This record gives sequence, C-alpha cells and structure tokens, in this order.
Amino acid sequence: MSVMRRNAAIFVTISLVAGFGGTAMNLVAGIWILDLTDSVSLAGLAGLCVYAPSLAAPWLGGLVDRLPRRRLVIVVDLVLSVLLSTLLLVRGRDQVWLIFAVLIAKGFAYVLLDAGESALLPAALPPEALGDVNGWRSSAQEGMKLVAPLAGAGLYAWRGGGTVAVVSALMPVVAAILYAALKLNTVPAVAERPRLKEGLRLLVGDPRIRTPVLVAAIAIGMSGLGNASVYARVTVDLGLPSTFLGVLGTAQGAGSIAGGLIVGRIIAWRGARATAAVGAVVFGAGCLLQCLPWWPAMVAGSVVIGIGLPWALVAGLTAVQTYTPDHLLGRVSATSTMLMFGPIALTNPLGAAVVHLGSRVALVTAAVVVCVAAAIAAFSTRPTYPSGRTQNRVGSSTP
Repeated sequence: MSVMRRNAAIFVTISLVAGFGGTAMNLVAGIWILDLTDSVSLAGLAGLCVYAPSLAAPWLGGLVDRLPRRRLVIVVDLVLSVLLSTLLLVRGRDQVWLIFAVLIAKGFAYVLLDAGESALLPAALPPEALGDVNGWRSSAQEGMKLVAPLAGAGLYAWRGGGTVAVVSALMPVVAAILYAALKLNTVPAVAERPRLKEGLRLLVGDPRIRTPVLVAAIAIGMSGLGNASVYARVTVDLGLPSTFLGVLGTAQGAGSIAGGLIVGRIIAWRGARATAAVGAVVFGAGCLLQCLPWWPAMVAGSVVIGIGLPWALVAGLTAVQTYTPDHLLGRVSATSTMLMFGPIALTNPLGAAVVHLGSRVALVTAAVVVCVAAAIAAFSTRPTYPSGRTQNRVGSSTP
C-alpha cells in the first residue's frame, strides 16, 4: 500500500471511530440527564454544551497554528478519553453537573480536533486527493450516524450510561494511535504567530475559499430552517406517526453516504466552487420534493438532501485545505467550520416560528435562497492574480 493510500485509510478509520464514539455519547448524554432529572429542558441543554464552544473556533484554531499539530490532536484525544472516563462517577442527580462539564470540554476538544485534522490532511495527502478523502470521511461519519445511535441507546438500556462512557472513551485512544501512525510529507511547524485578522482576511478575501464556504454555510443554515417544516409535513399534512421521521433520517443518511463517495470526483472535475453550487441546488431540489403531498416524495427528498449537503460541505472544506497557507490552516479551518455550521443556531428557531405560516413556506424559502446563492457563486467573476493570469484549481479549469 502506498503512503497516500495508507494515510487515506487512516483518516477514514479515524472518522469511523470518532464518529461512533461521539454520536453514541451525544445521544446517550441527553437520555441520561433526562432519566436522572426528569427535566426535558436540562436534557435539551446537552446538545448546546457540545456546540457552544464552536463560537470560540477562530481563537482555538490559533492554537493549532502555533503548536505541533500531530502532537496537539494526540494530546487532545487522550485528555478527552480521561474526561469521558470520569463519567463513571455519575451515580445520581447530584452528579449531573459532571455530565454537563464533560460535554462542554468535549465541545472544545471537537473544535481543536476538527481544525487539527483539517490542517494535517494537506501534509499527509497530495492536493488532488483531498476532495476524495474528505468525501470518504463524510461518508464514514454519516454511516456512523446510522449505527451509533442504535448501538448507544441499546448499550445504555443494557448496562447504563457509565458503560457507554467507557466505550466512548476508548475511541479517542484508538484515534490517537492512528494519528501517530500517519506518514507526513512535511511536519507543520510554525515559527511565526499569525494574528486572528490574518486568517479572517484570507477567508474573506480569497474567492477560491470564500465562495465555497459561504455557499456551504447558506445550504447548511437552510437545512436548519426546514427542520420544523418537515415535522409538520409528516405529522400534520400527511397524518403519519412521528416515528416516520426516523425513516427520513435513515434516507438522508443513505444519501449522505452515497454523496460523500462521489463528491471528490466532482471536485476534481469541476472544482470546489462549482461543486458547492451544484450541491446547494441539489439540496434545494430535495426541499421542493418534500413539499409534494406524498410520503414517497418525502423519502426521495430526504435522500436528495442527503446527497446535496455533503457536496457543499466537502467543497468548502477542500477549498480551505487546498488554498490556505500552511501557517494559517488551523485558524482558517476552525473559522470556516464555525461559519458553515453557526447559522443553524439562528435558522433552527426561525424555522420553528415560520412553520406557523404554513408547512411549506420554510422549505420553499430554503430552496429559493440556496438556488440564488448557487447562481451567484456559479456566475461570479473569476479571480485574477498579480501575474495577470487566472489561477486554476487542482484538477479543474475553473477557479
């Protein structure tokens, strides 16, 4: 096996083990808190604890740019394992605070690991392989979203939250061992200390990075806008049981796995900007399918949405990894991730309010917004560089 294939296999395996442990623990944490406190509100805060640290992503990404990246992700994984193990101390309501504390720490660890891994990828793989490997990693993560919730819930029902915590604590140890096994072409060691504004200036100023990231942010944000509408379409308009939402979730996961497997080829063929635009349009088509008055259309729409969202997301990630200078990779990766996923915090509650205007309003709005964004991205001016020539993407004739 070549070094490139070996490294690619390691990154995909890391996505599998991290996705399994993280998804299982995130689900079980909410159930565990609910069982201990009988409070739905407190259980709902479990997810907030995990995602709130992403607001500090630009500053946390700066650590990735200032420290040895491989060593950083290994240490973070090992510390995370120890913290998860402390959940064995939870015995009753009085220890619920420990679950919340570990979830917050887990959120900070996620930001550092995401930024660190994204910064390590260009040192482990050639530029032309980034799109494929990012797509495979996306498929691995989505695959774990189909398996881990069921496994985590079953293990919790059988042996309790402490057992799930132990299993989840083993996953970062495996990931740390895999990071140590990577063969890096270069060791990203940074002498200078870039300021926050340098990373932001690059992210905003370089259209090769800015456009795919913004399209991905809009598409992901619009997915949050339509969540409440999907619930209303299923339970009110179609008169189906709420459990049908599980079918839609599985259908979207299947679409995400398929979309992740082929997105790298599309990026190599047409470039990250065009791929993000196409992904947004495909996502919009899925939203419109879910407006049709038949349950098979809802299922088909979920599959199509599952295909389109990873295309936009992977295009944004690949653009960051391809065009960001090494000394800014951690900062720009973390900031771009915050930009792509941050809008959900606003669009999700907005969608819950808009659903009172009609179950289709948010879905149609999402489709229109993403198609407009895709059109602007597709027909925007090609960037010209100091040499007077337009710089092309790796494996593409368009910027």
